[in-house]
Amino acid sequence: MQELEYEINVLKKIVSYNTDSVTKTYYRECAEVIADEAEKIGLKAEIFDAKDKAKDRLPRPNVVATLDVGAPKTLLCIAHFDIVPAGNGWKYDPFTLTLENGKAYGRGAADNKSAIATLFGAARKVGKSAKMNMKILATVDEEIGGELGLGYLINDVGINGDEALIVDAGTEILSIGASGIVSGTITVRGIQGHAGYPHKALNALEGMCKLVVKLEEFKNFRENKLSKFDAPPGSYKPKVWGRFSVTMLEAGIKSNIIPGVATSTFDMRLIPEENEFKAREELEKFLSKVDLGDPRYKIELNINLSGGNYYTDPSLPLVQNFKKAIENVTKKVIPVAAELGGNDGRYTSAKGIPTICYGPIRNDTNFHGVNEFVWLEDIRTVRDVICWYLTH
Repeated sequence: MQELEYEINVLKKIVSYNTDSVTKTYYRECAEVIADEAEKIGLKAEIFDAKDKAKDRLPRPNVVATLDVGAPKTLLCIAHFDIVPAGNGWKYDPFTLTLENGKAYGRGAADNKSAIATLFGAARKVGKSAKMNMKILATVDEEIGGELGLGYLINDVGINGDEALIVDAGTEILSIGASGIVSGTITVRGIQGHAGYPHKALNALEGMCKLVVKLEEFKNFRENKLSKFDAPPGSYKPKVWGRFSVTMLEAGIKSNIIPGVATSTFDMRLIPEENEFKAREELEKFLSKVDLGDPRYKIELNINLSGGNYYTDPSLPLVQNFKKAIENVTKKVIPVAAELGGNDGRYTSAKGIPTICYGPIRNDTNFHGVNEFVWLEDIRTVRDVICWYLTH
């Protein structure tokens, strides 16, 4: 515990701020504490606020803390301090860090404020002995896409580096890629009418039910798409696979009115190396051939989010040397795989920066749930792995 006293104190400070990505209430205050902490350990701290690009005009402060040792290479270390709402049913106050049985409880303790504390601990420990420069990017809005967080720093501010480490991850694997997403809505249009005269209407809800059943075929088609990259241990398949899910249904306005419109929301997951536009075309083609039994039905597709998948060549020095760092510190072989979800690595990878993911969010830490926690052991492990990588 004493060995982690510094990291715990940093984590305690930033967990105390409710940086909920919905309300964004304490973004600015938390960013200032992070920047102040960076300067205390000798880093140059800057805050870049994307407020002017935000539709709601609320602050979007992103912290860049730099350890410059005059090296020719720079490692971008990326974490975020926005969180999901705490919710109800906590055993502990979600905004007071509570230590118990080797765990630190609090909203954001794992996802992803522990990463910031871990990175500061690493920077403090290596100091000028680092063999490459280190930029710690503590961002906002990751939980809602990251466009005004890491996306703003990379695309608008022009923050750059030679390699990127996303510390919004777990210790179970060294991740070299992530699944992307295509999401949106499918609308079935029929003819609204009185429920007492169904023969004069065309029930859009019935049409949607038929469509959802037919989409099972497309779901199977997606699941047969296999990546060349391994899936995380314990996954449904050995390789990352394509996925398609209908996640929401909406129809009807009153019990005696036959609905003329029904809408389903879908989530389609891309494998890391997949072309997002080809995937969209495949869905469009499938829908164009669907027969709902009445030619008056109209099917409309609207896509509101697309992309985000990426991968890094596992033979690159970044992957091989970081793998060596993990195995040197943990004395265990680490699997190299791609993630089933997505993360902010899409912004760095899109700029041609080799990107990997490794961090203290173990699978069992209740991230996004009640009683979220981080294992103190994982803070120490990730800190020491980063220190090893920076000094060898």
